[in-house]
Amino acid sequence: MVSFERLVSRNVAVFISQELDLAGIKTTVETFMQFAAVGGVGFLALTAFSLVLIYGFSEGIATLLGLGVAVLYELSIYFYLEFMIERRKNFIEGILPDYLQITAANVRSGIALDKAMIFAARPEFLYFSDDIKLITKNLYAGETLQNSLLQLAKRYRSLQLKHTIRMIIEALQYGGGMTDLLNQVAHDLRNQQIVQKEISGQLFMYTIFIAFAALVGAPVLYALTTQMITVTNSVWTGILKQNPGGLPTAGISFLRPSPPQITIAAYHNFALLAIIMISGFGAFIVSAISTGSVLRGIRYLPIFLIVGLSVYFIVGTAIGGIFTSISGV
Repeated sequence: MVSFERLVSRNVAVFISQELDLAGIKTTVETFMQFAAVGGVGFLALTAFSLVLIYGFSEGIATLLGLGVAVLYELSIYFYLEFMIERRKNFIEGILPDYLQITAANVRSGIALDKAMIFAARPEFLYFSDDIKLITKNLYAGETLQNSLLQLAKRYRSLQLKHTIRMIIEALQYGGGMTDLLNQVAHDLRNQQIVQKEISGQLFMYTIFIAFAALVGAPVLYALTTQMITVTNSVWTGILKQNPGGLPTAGISFLRPSPPQITIAAYHNFALLAIIMISGFGAFIVSAISTGSVLRGIRYLPIFLIVGLSVYFIVGTAIGGIFTSISGV
């Protein structure tokens, strides 16, 4: 039986294991590698055979395109992992101030820190509560509270959580008012979140401009250009029928008019590809400006693609109908 985990180096396997833990996906590296490898080979074979048998592509080009689809499949898996990691990080940083305040209240009532953290793990904190409860198991297994807290920090790609745990550990080692520390950290984190929201509000106009350019501006311009090329080609078709030998040059050969070299189908495909790229980058840019995270743009990506392509086809159809009614082309 083939061991898919052995197809990659040890460092890569460790990296995949860390990514799965950060994403909160409860599966082994072997299972993940099977999913990635079998899926990639499947997409490559399906794409290559479809292009050869249905569309008549050559085997070399079909294989290259199949490799491209397989690479996109692997990249989509990686981006999904990164999206889940970012989602868990944002959730933790959102509930961390409330959790710290509840923990501080428990400590103030005379409960030990480890028990106070367990009692503060409310059901609304979801998977973070489950990770907190693992601290108890680690303590019963002989782990120190400091090591258990460090393991908790490694489960999330959150600098706020890591800095919070670092300060808690330093307070445990060197002494200090734990209640005041937890309340102050919670207060600082909440102020930081407020500042981030204020910055996002100030950058709202930039978000509107970029979204308009990606969703409306570019699709409308490409639709208009496509229809202009359609009309121009129709006009030149009529001219060449009336003048099979071409238009006269009036003695200047290099000024001889000629029909456009760009076909309607070629420009249409180029326009679709350009709109997909512009809309995709627009989604990530808007996400980076409004939330500070590029990976959150994955949530906006389907909406941007659907709206951008819809505007292109709707505007193209409308302009085509206008040109047809005016010129009778």
